[in-house]
Amino acid sequence: MTRAVKLRDDYSASDLRRLAARSRHANAARRLLALAAICDGANRTDAARVGGMDRQTLRDWVHRFNAEGPDGLRGHQHTGPACRLNAAQQAELQALVEAGPDRQRDGVVRWRRVDLKRVIEERFGVSYHERHVSTLLKRLGFSHISARPRHPGQDTGVMEAFKKTSPVS
Repeated sequence: MTRAVKLRDDYSASDLRRLAARSRHANAARRLLALAAICDGANRTDAARVGGMDRQTLRDWVHRFNAEGPDGLRGHQHTGPACRLNAAQQAELQALVEAGPDRQRDGVVRWRRVDLKRVIEERFGVSYHERHVSTLLKRLGFSHISARPRHPGQDTGVMEAFKKTSPVS
């Protein structure tokens, strides 16, 4: 059977409970209370039950507490994987989306995710899933807007002439 990891001794059980009471993070407070139970002499199973976790998880938090102190008991925000496009490529994609597609070159009249996915693969050699293109666009500051459909061969002069035939009341 393995030995329990020794808990650092510069905090007493009452210190840990005081820190838990002042903590604004509920999960960190639970972990502090579990560690306070260990300081009071509770076995690791009972201390883990106090914190709402299992023994192995408590052991991991003891290691983190020993290394980082009470601040180490707060959950860390994970940023996720880094973007596969570098800053210059992202700027080029942003300019491309703002300019809109060229009907002859791109073969479309408006950008869809599947079209942008194809363009990203052709220009930058990076393959994204179609759903991730939305995440990439959101990161670049774009939001989903559905434009009113407009036929590319539409004549604005004819439209204006049609509007002027209606009598003004």
